[in-house]
Amino acid sequence: MRAYLALSSPALCSSPLSGPSRATVRYTPSLLQRRRPFLLDKGTTTYGSSLLSKFNTFSGTTLTAPSSSIMAASLHPEQSRVPQAIKLPSPPVTKFKIGLCQLSVTEDKERNIVHARSAIEEAAEKGAKLILLPEIWNSPYSNDSFPIYAEDIDAGPSASPSTAMLSEVARLLKVTIIGGSIPERSGDKLFNTCCVFDSEGKLKAKHRKIHLFDIDIPGKITFIESKTLTAGKTPTVVDTEVGRIGIGICYDIRFQELAMLYASRGVHLICYPGAFNMTTGPLHWELLQRARAADNQVS
Repeated sequence: MRAYLALSSPALCSSPLSGPSRATVRYTPSLLQRRRPFLLDKGTTTYGSSLLSKFNTFSGTTLTAPSSSIMAASLHPEQSRVPQAIKLPSPPVTKFKIGLCQLSVTEDKERNIVHARSAIEEAAEKGAKLILLPEIWNSPYSNDSFPIYAEDIDAGPSASPSTAMLSEVARLLKVTIIGGSIPERSGDKLFNTCCVFDSEGKLKAKHRKIHLFDIDIPGKITFIESKTLTAGKTPTVVDTEVGRIGIGICYDIRFQELAMLYASRGVHLICYPGAFNMTTGPLHWELLQRARAADNQVS
């Protein structure tokens, strides 16, 4: 049995908090470890969507075009009906607390960083071993703000004060941090990026949001992330002190193939830091969380 986390904006909580809320996760091994028929043998993996056509390779698995997928299924129909069982890795711990930090963001980046650190410290004091921040927690969520607040994560602490804080506090408090996301500058491109730090403060993984939120609902909301942001191209699976985790960011939750791919890689949790708006959020957020869990139920 897996746990699925989706961290939304404060506006979508029944009782919004500026500090952390907590969740307890207990792992229960599944009796069967079968996967959905989308996943065949290594070397011939089929996906029925354009989502994963962007990925050339992932952990040695070749992704084929739909026409090849149909051919593969016709050659090995028994594999489509009864996918090969995959043994899940044993989680390093069987029970731990998770801190979900809901933050109110201001135009003052330094204040946002201090606020985030305070929420992480409060969660750790209450026993959380895995702590999550929301999407774009150090900057206002707007295309005008992304270029101004963006940080060059790869350039080191001086160029990225937000991730420098996450690294330091993870090391001092001995916790694993899923760092929500911040605008990242890499060369001439901007990304919506989530950083994962272990209890030694080391950067374990960096996930760039794959599915950008481009939406136009007349009279309600228009937001085109692709005006400033570049889409990531790689799924992210990271082994941490509390288990194997798959990372998505907000709109990534809309595409079930990503969750199914993570299931095939034996993740124990899927974390989706998010900042859904109040137009589409209430209609989709909870429903999509339940759908992603259903996608990964044992067949």
